[in-house]
Amino acid sequence: MWFIFAVLSAVFAAATSILAKTGIEGIDSTVATAIRTAIVLCMSWLMVLVSHSWKEIGGISGRSWLFLVLSGIATGASWLCYFKALQIGDASKVVPVDKMSTVFTIVFACIFLHEQFSVKTAAGIILLTAGTLFIVL
Repeated sequence: MWFIFAVLSAVFAAATSILAKTGIEGIDSTVATAIRTAIVLCMSWLMVLVSHSWKEIGGISGRSWLFLVLSGIATGASWLCYFKALQIGDASKVVPVDKMSTVFTIVFACIFLHEQFSVKTAAGIILLTAGTLFIVL
């Protein structure tokens, strides 16, 4: 089931890039990010209300709050940088570089989460990086 959601995430991310590139024309990228973020915020809280998940908020640990806040800051920084890059660059080049987050995620997961790093993983990282460079250059 995770794979279906991951593929849907990729499809929606692709749509986001094209829609954002079109919508960002003629406006400041920071304003565009704020508008997008407000919509995401509304959609997220709507899903919390519809699914009755709001009941779980009181049980969130301090550690979880800390890491969720840090994740939110990282997301905000990512989106601000992404929208600025998208505003001044070609979507067909910005998006592949942005997806280098896959490589960074694998490295960070190995370092901080102690996930497995194998020869296959290393080969994948090399191919992803080479493919990105091939597309961009």
